[in-house]
Amino acid sequence: MYDTQITLTGWIGGEVTLREVGEHRQVASFRVACTPTRYRDGEWVKGTTTWHTVKAWNRLGRHVVASLSSGDPVVVHGRLVADVWERDGKPQTSWEVVASAVGHDLTHGTTTFAKPVAPAIEDEPRGTVPTAAPVVASDGAESVPDAA
Repeated sequence: MYDTQITLTGWIGGEVTLREVGEHRQVASFRVACTPTRYRDGEWVKGTTTWHTVKAWNRLGRHVVASLSSGDPVVVHGRLVADVWERDGKPQTSWEVVASAVGHDLTHGTTTFAKPVAPAIEDEPRGTVPTAAPVVASDGAESVPDAA
């Protein structure tokens, strides 16, 4: 709720990788280069490029790996998270974006969207079938709707 939200526009600079981090959990990682461009004194001037590490978890991560590659223009929205650790007794900090949305930046071209044929239900443990909640009628009778 009070996380720092950030939106990046830039270019993927390197491979998009997907790795397993536990049973039924994956994370995609990639780097985004952001170079500000300003119009000054009648010409376009590029600023300093900044690099950002982006992580996309589970379904979003799988879709990112299937959809994006090095050199693609992207828009990334997510939470800015600090990764803090110690090296030689000194605190170290790196920042990464945990993505909640990723897509091609359409100011640089066009893309085609393909919806998965049968999206998986990720909230239910594997091997279980979601159950319908009972419905209580006005006379107090309880019934479970058909799973049609």
